[in-house]
Parts: sequence; structure tokens; C-alpha cells
Amino acid sequence: MANTKNKTFAIHPAVHIPVFITLQKISPLNLTEDQILTLAPDEASKKSGKDLSSPAKWVSKGVNEFALWGEAQGSGSKPYQTQVDLTNIAFKCSCPSRKFPCKHGLGLLLLYSRQQNTFTDNNAPAWVKEWIEKRSEKQEKKVIQEDKPVDEAAQAKRQQARQQKVTDGIAELRLWMKDIVRNGILNMPEKGFAWFDAMVKRMVDAQAPGLANMIRNLAETNFYAEGWQARFMEQLLNIFLITEGFTNSNNLQGPLVQDIRTWIGFTQNQEELKEQTGITDAWLILAKQVTEVDSITTERNWLYGTNSNQYALVLQFIVRGQGGQLTLTPGMYIQAELVFFPSVTPLRAIIKRQVAASAVAEFSGMGHWEQVVQAETEQCALQPVRAERPYIVQQLTPVQYDNQWWLQDTAFNLMPIKNHHKTIWKLLSLSGGRALDMAVIGKSEWYEPVGVWNEDVYTIL
Repeated sequence: MANTKNKTFAIHPAVHIPVFITLQKISPLNLTEDQILTLAPDEASKKSGKDLSSPAKWVSKGVNEFALWGEAQGSGSKPYQTQVDLTNIAFKCSCPSRKFPCKHGLGLLLLYSRQQNTFTDNNAPAWVKEWIEKRSEKQEKKVIQEDKPVDEAAQAKRQQARQQKVTDGIAELRLWMKDIVRNGILNMPEKGFAWFDAMVKRMVDAQAPGLANMIRNLAETNFYAEGWQARFMEQLLNIFLITEGFTNSNNLQGPLVQDIRTWIGFTQNQEELKEQTGITDAWLILAKQVTEVDSITTERNWLYGTNSNQYALVLQFIVRGQGGQLTLTPGMYIQAELVFFPSVTPLRAIIKRQVAASAVAEFSGMGHWEQVVQAETEQCALQPVRAERPYIVQQLTPVQYDNQWWLQDTAFNLMPIKNHHKTIWKLLSLSGGRALDMAVIGKSEWYEPVGVWNEDVYTIL
């Protein structure tokens, strides 16, 4: 293995070709144009952002160590004031858009990435200084609040009250599930969402939001799809296992108890978690999945540790109109320390700190689907109720068989593609029928490709 200044040269174990991996440090000012566009909430914002990346669209613009700002001429007489906090990565704009970031924030970043030399003003105007100062004061107040002593007696009383609420709610939920099994599931398609929603609301009242989401997913079963009965019963069984585990948690030990509590909806103090020692590695951001429910945007960032061979899920929740604390762009590498939530199969993590960048070591994924199945079997033995996980699998080829798209490994094993309509055509255009190393996300018998190594470069799908 031979190193260059910021690259590592490695011989890939599967195909024996050079693999070059470039490490980049996260900063909005270091993002490339493609990486900036991945921040867009939708395709329309991408197009509008590109249109606004022309200097003619901006009345003024500037940058300093704290912020990037500009005034974009809109349809009204007063230009829109756009700003980016470079310390904690946040956007703000005076335009009426409810998207985050809006097209003006994207356009400003794109313009800076193309023409940095035109941003000559480093004296921030009052509206930028005021925003940055307010954000700093808010952060200071948060630190002060966290330093206040905790009333342990009141805290224990609240925890006991919630425990009882969850216990009472689960007792009703178990009767509800027994009625479903006793009466059979053939009439489930006729029930309608309202029938399930009553139990969803009961779980919310019981302060068990995790169980509420699982029941909501049960209601969203595609009752018109072939084999819906198996998927319905699998989800119902998962809910039963969680409630059974909680009822008998006194007989369980260690991280498995925390797994059950997490599924139910109990949270863990992340500041306490950050006090633990994590895993420092060069992390490749494999993919970002974004969903929005009730004005709350959830980002699921999937990471891979190139030295530790550890996968991680970093969640970020963003209230509409507010900025997120993290800017993680698929395809980038970050050097960071991650602390994992307690679990028998650790996956979810938080970023404790980012450290100085260094070269990325050689890494490789799994050789074929049998290794993935073996890993899934081991995970299931430890925790029967599992969510999706990412894997890197070497040399997969998209093939069509029996009116379904599959991923075929070098041993000619096939795995069906989940949501093939989202990625199949881009995957085919990149591969041209060739086998490629691929990042996939899924569980059991379905996996969705999210990125490939094409000509030694990781490309997101």
C-alpha cells in the first residue's frame, strides 16, 4: 500500500484494481457542487438553486469565519436575506419558502463553490451579526441548563409514573393483539386505518411512541400485494416480542433491556452518552434517507468505518424552518469519534467529535450474499426484532429474473432488490452490465442498493 498526500492506494481484494479514496473534512465551504446539491430537499430545489448560482442574481454577498451571506433579488422590491452559520451548520432566509434549505441557501453555496474570489466582503451586516449572536446565546443557555443540578427524587418519580403508564398501555395492546389472532386476519383489509389509529393514539397516551409507530406501520400494510399476510404477521409478531420482553424485563440482562426500551420509545440522555469513549475512524457516509411527518424531518445517515469495519446510523431530527446541527453528505468521508447507543447489535450512534483528517486505510466489504445472510442470522439470534442495516458487498450485478430485479454475486446467488424502481435505471447505466462493489440497506430477504464504486469512485444512487 502506497500513500499520497491525501489519498491511499489499495489493491481491491475482489477484482485487483487500484482503489483511490479521498478524505474530505466536513464544512459547507469545502463542499463540491454535487455534494451541495445532495442537501436539496427535492429536485425542484436543485434546479432553482442552480438558477440562483449566478452572480447577477445577488445584490450583495460576503463571507467570514462565522457566516456566509448574500442578498438575492426576488420578485419584490426588497431582496431576500440569506445566511449560513458556518460554526454549527444552519441556514436562514427571509424568503417565504418552507423548504430547508431553501433555493437561495443552495444558490449561495453553489455560487461560493464556483467563484470564491467574488466574495470579497468580510464585514458582516447587522442582520447577519444579530442572527449569529442569537444562535451563540442560545447555545450558551443550553450549556448552562445542562450544568444545573438534577432533582433526582423528582426525576425518579417521573420515571416511575411513565413506567406505569407504559405497563398499563401494553396490557391493553396485548389484549388487542390476542383478539386479532383469535378472530383471524382475513378481514384486516376491511378494517381501515381508523381502526388501527385508535390503538396508535392509546400508545401515544401511554408514552410508548415506538409501539405507536410499529402499529402505524401495521396499518400501512399493502393489503393488495401478494403475500401481505406474511408481512402483517411478521410485524404483529415483532410487536408481541417487544411487549413480552418488556413484561419480563426483570429476567433479562444488559443491553437487550435497553434495546427493548428503545423499541418502546424510551430515550437516552445523549450528553451522558457522549461521556463514554467511542470509536474514532474515517467514516464513509454511505447514504442519507429523509422522511417528513408532522413538520418533523428525520434524516437517517448511514456510515461505514473504514478501519473498524463498523456500520453506524446517525439520526437527525429537524423541525420545519429550523436548521440541523449536522451536515452529512453521502459520498464524503469524515474523521470522527462515534459513540454507539447500548445494544446487543450496536448500530445507532451519535457523533461525539470530529478530529483532524488523515489518510483512509484499506477496507473491503463482504464477498458474497452468504456472508450477509450469516451476519443477519447472528444478529437475529441476539435480537429477533431488527431494523434495516447497511452492508458493503463486493462485485454485485443487477439481473432480471421472473419479472423481478435481483443482485447477483460472484457465486451466482441472487437477492431481490427492494424499491427497484427508485434506483435500477441509474444502477444499470453505471454498471453497463458489469459487476460493481455496492452498498446496500435492508434486512432478511430484501436489500436496496444506495451506492456503488464505479471506476474507483463511490457514487450514490
